[in-house]
Amino acid sequence: MFKKLKQLGPGIMVSAAFIGPGTITTATLAGAGYGYTLLWAIGFSILATIILQEMAARLGVIGQIGVGDAIRKKATNKIFRILSFVLVISAITLGNAAYEAGNISGALLGIEGINALNFDLFGLNIWLLIIGFTALILLWMGQYKKLEQTLAFLVAAMGLAFIVCCILLKPDIIAVFKGIFYPQLPDDSLLMVVGLIGTTVVPYNLFLHASSVKQRWKSSKDLATARWDTIISILLGGLITMTILICSAVAFQGEAQTPESMADLSQQLNPILGSWSAYFMGFGFLAAGFTSTVTAPLAAAFATSEIMGWKSDLKTKTFRAIWILVLVSGLVFASLGIKPVNLILIAQVANGLLLPFLASYLLWIMNDKQLVGRHVNRWWVNGLGLIIIMITLLLGIKSISSALGII
Repeated sequence: MFKKLKQLGPGIMVSAAFIGPGTITTATLAGAGYGYTLLWAIGFSILATIILQEMAARLGVIGQIGVGDAIRKKATNKIFRILSFVLVISAITLGNAAYEAGNISGALLGIEGINALNFDLFGLNIWLLIIGFTALILLWMGQYKKLEQTLAFLVAAMGLAFIVCCILLKPDIIAVFKGIFYPQLPDDSLLMVVGLIGTTVVPYNLFLHASSVKQRWKSSKDLATARWDTIISILLGGLITMTILICSAVAFQGEAQTPESMADLSQQLNPILGSWSAYFMGFGFLAAGFTSTVTAPLAAAFATSEIMGWKSDLKTKTFRAIWILVLVSGLVFASLGIKPVNLILIAQVANGLLLPFLASYLLWIMNDKQLVGRHVNRWWVNGLGLIIIMITLLLGIKSISSALGII
């Protein structure tokens, strides 16, 4: 068992990517507002993520190409190819640059939650610079194994923090299982359900996963290991998200209060966890923010390099230039307190289009025997894939409508 756990790698990077500040915030709000009722939405999102990411992993292992490579090679129609390029660049590259500020700010929020001293250097928060510089060093080293190990440690530590917190709170186990296995949709909860699913089923993770897998495994004999890695890692990520929601549900039970920050949740847990609540929540936010700070630039570099036909090696100049641009953009926006509204607007619309597009594309490509041979999708995978496509289409419509202010 321990030997198998040591084989975890690319899947852990996916978990590290989707458990970011946005996921923690959404799960916290869901628990505070609806108790355990929306746990089923996390369960569904984990199932959908496993189905899609398994296809991406299979593409990487068997086809030895990334999602961006597959789009570029299979998109023979000129209009379709141009549309694909525009969507990927807008959603992944510009989008990750826009969201990177939130990732870095989330890590900073965690540090502040642990009551670390704040001090400035030339008017800039020194902790922001430390977070950014640490991420830069980790990515610049270009050692894929070290990157995997660092993120695996942070995800494991983050999971331990939230799971221990959840156990200490002694939630109502029957209510928890009811929330997971008995889907309910309370009044005004639809947007929250969309948010819980949307923060887990993330387009850029498909690029990140396939590209990471092909660097880690080279033979069809490794497919079983890649699947194990995918399922266990994403289940762990889903468990962490569920424990966050459960902690929030216990903390705000019977309270007509909505948490606006990590401090609100931490203070609410004080009667139960005492001074440890700040450390549990603070470390959780720090780990979540930092892992996303690292994976967002990496995913942008993979996606852009592949879709443009450039070499997607961690040490090439173009690859480094892309992730440096994303990381520095996030640092600048976070340091100056600027929210890049226009970039976020473009990214929301592009992601709304990209998610169902990528899900449909993966379903199509994973039925191509010329590419993956006998490892094409089975009928039940195609069936689940079609259901996921319909749901991602609804998510896409919601994302676009929200970005344009329609709903």
